[in-house]
Amino acid sequence: MMDTISILIIPIMISIILIYGYFKKINLYDTFVEGASEGFKTSINIMPYLITIFIAIGMMRKSGVMELINTIMEKPMLYLGIPPEILPLALMRPISGSGSLGILKDILTNYGPDSFIGRVASTMMGSSETIFYTMAVYYGAIGVKNTRHTILAALLSHLAAIIASVWLCNVFFN
Repeated sequence: MMDTISILIIPIMISIILIYGYFKKINLYDTFVEGASEGFKTSINIMPYLITIFIAIGMMRKSGVMELINTIMEKPMLYLGIPPEILPLALMRPISGSGSLGILKDILTNYGPDSFIGRVASTMMGSSETIFYTMAVYYGAIGVKNTRHTILAALLSHLAAIIASVWLCNVFFN
């Protein structure tokens, strides 16, 4: 049943859009071309922001800052009951989606998906966001330069996601 739904969902969605456009008398081709043109312009506008964030990620990785933070934070994390093995993921997740996926893969390979560490890492991955990338894309697209309190609020929400992930995994899996 799920295989059939998976195969048919995209053609059904496209058909619904085409039928809706036909009944509303919308020129779908022109609308599609206009949307694609706007999307291209937006991608050109946000390119400097994306390049900046990718350079910053590369500098953090190559400079050894991540390893230094891991070393400093290991004991406080153990004291708080947070597995220190998830610290690299907690640090990378707000910065890079692909980098955090690579770290998650390493955690799941080393500790297993059904281990406490694997479950915490998976839960944290699903409940947090790539904050700086998302801000670069969205704020770059609309030209916002002063992010005001967004970064602080986003980092606090990331901290809440980490704490909630550990707490929920303790409740449900320990």
